[in-house]
Amino acid sequence: MDVISPRFARREAAGNAAAFIVGVLSSLQSKNCWTIAELSGHRSPDRLQHVLSRAKWDADDVRRDLQALVVDAFGSGDAILVVDETGDLKKGTKTVGVQRQYTGTAGRIENSQVAVYLAYAGSGGYGFLDRALYLPQSWTDDPTRCAQAGVPADIEFATKPALAAGMIADALDAGVPACWVAGDEVYGADPTLRTMLPDRKIGYVLGVAANRTVPTAGGDIRVDELADGLRARAWRRLSAGDGATGRRWYSWARVATTETPDTGTCTVLVGRNDRTGELAYYRCYTPHPVALTALVRVAGRRWIVEESFQSSKGLTGLEEHQVRTWTSWHRWTILVMLAHAFLAVATAEQRTHDTADRSLIRLSVNEFRRLFIALLLPPTQSTRQLLRWSHWRRRHQKRAQQCHQKHRATTQ
Repeated sequence: MDVISPRFARREAAGNAAAFIVGVLSSLQSKNCWTIAELSGHRSPDRLQHVLSRAKWDADDVRRDLQALVVDAFGSGDAILVVDETGDLKKGTKTVGVQRQYTGTAGRIENSQVAVYLAYAGSGGYGFLDRALYLPQSWTDDPTRCAQAGVPADIEFATKPALAAGMIADALDAGVPACWVAGDEVYGADPTLRTMLPDRKIGYVLGVAANRTVPTAGGDIRVDELADGLRARAWRRLSAGDGATGRRWYSWARVATTETPDTGTCTVLVGRNDRTGELAYYRCYTPHPVALTALVRVAGRRWIVEESFQSSKGLTGLEEHQVRTWTSWHRWTILVMLAHAFLAVATAEQRTHDTADRSLIRLSVNEFRRLFIALLLPPTQSTRQLLRWSHWRRRHQKRAQQCHQKHRATTQ
């Protein structure tokens, strides 16, 4: 808060932002302006709703502070930028960006809001750097709907890979040290992203579907057919990093393609689960020749963004926002990402001070947060405050009930 407080025009707004961050770090079962305001001892959620919607501060300024925090803690020359999207299930049609669309959160088409996130994996840990809300064409083609949700007039439709490319370019322009980009099939299938990264001399390991074709000396060929032609000696058993139950061992092979960037080489990387026989395919680019182990390391680190989604949603309420407008969504997500980065950085720092004990697993973000809450976040509500909030909540819910019944009767 000492770092980001100057971003706010008024001291009260900075204090409310601090209360918000403490709230999302807390053990509240449900995290929204109501519950966080009650935890903070406010009389109503108005002050938190104000800091998310109307207070004078720029979320992009705080995003730069977030990037500095993560890079200062984890920055390294061989770091990896990881892109992926996640969806939040929503009801109704008013929330900015919502429509019926596929989301991996549900594994099917649902009424949801989808955003692309950029994570950073360095030598000592990882955390989020940026996010971009995906606006479907059903929104960008409807200026009135966008205006009602506070979407700036200059925002146009952009695909998820285009949003990812914009965030990567912004991070590199800001001096974020990285030499790799990783992503799944959504991003590996986009030729614009695959062109932009070699132009920036940034290597990539991007997933592709089995039916995608690549140019080879024998002509264009599907990547699954390319893998079928590999000899047994082409495969090497290598670890893709640590998993929940230990090292993740797979067999790996790579095949050169005839793509012609100005500098560097392009290959197809194939990973095989020897237990199930399942294959995964990646299109790769490197500005300079690298060993197979380097590509495998990047492919294995792609999963840190999934782990970040899981911990941020479970610990800091990334998906629990009950905001509808463009501004409120960007402010909620950047403050939550900042809280999540605090947990990641502080946990990594504490690990360097822990003495080695083979009878213990290393300190986790979950355990650090549990200790942080127990030791540094004592209860702040008196009995009177708790009862006052119960009364306020019931009165507000009664008004909502009456409005709903009136609307229903009018419709009938």
